[in-house]
This record gives sequence, C-alpha cells and structure tokens, in this order.
Amino acid sequence: MIGLGPFSAKTASLAAAAVLAWLVARYLLRTSDAASRRGGAGVLLDALFVGLFIARAVYVVRWWPEYAARPWSFVAIGDGGFNVWAGALAAVAWGFWRTRRDRAQRRPMFAGMAAGLAIWGVMLAGLGAALRDAPPLPSLTLTTVDGRSVALENHRGQPIVMNLWASWCPPCRREMPVLAQAQNDYPDVRFLMINQGEAAQTVAEFVQSQELAFDHLLLDPESQAMRAVETRALPTTLYFDTNGRLVDAHLGELTAARLRDTLHRRLHQSPASRTLKE
Repeated sequence: MIGLGPFSAKTASLAAAAVLAWLVARYLLRTSDAASRRGGAGVLLDALFVGLFIARAVYVVRWWPEYAARPWSFVAIGDGGFNVWAGALAAVAWGFWRTRRDRAQRRPMFAGMAAGLAIWGVMLAGLGAALRDAPPLPSLTLTTVDGRSVALENHRGQPIVMNLWASWCPPCRREMPVLAQAQNDYPDVRFLMINQGEAAQTVAEFVQSQELAFDHLLLDPESQAMRAVETRALPTTLYFDTNGRLVDAHLGELTAARLRDTLHRRLHQSPASRTLKE
C-alpha cells in the first residue's frame, strides 16, 4: 500500500500505466509493416518521456522554493512529485504533432494512452480503497528520551505526521531537517518522530549532534510501530487526520516539496498555517 522499493505507490502506478500504454500501442500496430511498427512505438515512447518530463517539471515549478533550497531533490522522483494531467496533455500534444504526416499511427498511439490513463485511474482508486481500510493510529504507549510514557492515542484531535526512523538510516538522516522545518511551519500539525530500535542515549546524542529539535521525539525499542502499520523499511511517513484515520503514506525519503504538498492536500490546516505555507 505504501510503496514499491524506493518509489511511492503513486509513482509505481504511474510507471505501470506508462508500460501498459506502450504495450497496447505495440499490440495494435502488430499488423502494420515493420517501419510503421517501429515508428509508432517510437512515437509513443517519445510521448511518454515528454509527458513524464513535463509532469515533473510542472510539479517542480509549483514547489520551486522547496526544490531550489535542496537542488538534489530535483531528480528524487521517488517522492512521487508529478503533475500527471500536465504530463498527459504534453504527451498527447507531442504525439499529435509527431503523427501529423502519418495519421495511421495516431489510433494505436492514442488508444495506448487511453489504456494507460484508465489503468492509472483504477490503480489510484485501489490505493484510495486501501487507505480507507488501513488500520487507524496505532494504540501504542511509547516513551520519551527522558523516560516518560506517552500514549499515541493522546495525540488524536490534531492532524498527525508520524515518521518512523533510525539514526543508522541515511535517508532518515537526510530528511530529518525537512521534518524539523515543517514542524515549525505547521504548528497545528503534530509531528511524531518515532525512533525504531535504538537506545535513548543514542537517539539523544544523534539529535543533538545534528542540531535538531522535535517536540514529540519518541522511542520504540521493540519496533512495535513498524509492525502495527505493516512496514518493513525506513523511513516511513504516515499521515493521520484529526480522527486518527490514515489518509496518506510514503515509503522512503521525503522531499520538502512532497511533504508540504501532502500536508496541503490531505490534512486540514488552520488559517494561520495556510498563510505560512502559501
């Protein structure tokens, strides 16, 4: 439900839709001569690459300050940052222009695109259904670095971003400044930073060495949270609404743009924090 390897579930579904579009076009071109088959498949492949490039570029422009602050994140496509509709329009326009002299290639190409968009829609609907059936905020009692017990249930009533991490995990380390900044920018969202499997001293020394400050830094030495949300990889970030219902999830490293985009779309913001963001 959360993702496939380093890629978010939405990114993986988009890639699957692109492959299906190409396969459908190749199938419809099977009765054409060899030159037409090569040309039609090539046009569709070019259109898919153009569409993906434009989808990413439009998304980056939309969240330009966040990407500009961390240039490496331009190419971090595993964050799922694509404007799919802009990409689809660009792909159609490119394909229409490329087939202006050979209209026989248009039908297979556009049929492939239609099939790809249809399967993408089905996959998104499936992801939405999986989220609706996902377990709510885990009923766990964890501890703070100084040994106080904290029940996660006590955080209901506010939107929650729950991040599962460890200090030995490079992507976790890279994304932590992003989460620390978001905690300051979104005061009406509760950021629960739940360390997996490490001792209190290790966690305290790491956070101090990185000059990070989190309001809700929790220890989970038995990795109960990972079992409760059924993830086997770090980092994992989950978004819960005010009722403790899971509304989105991300496996792997977060970029600032993707985090802010998800907060904007999925979690209710107070007028003050919306002003901060916008």
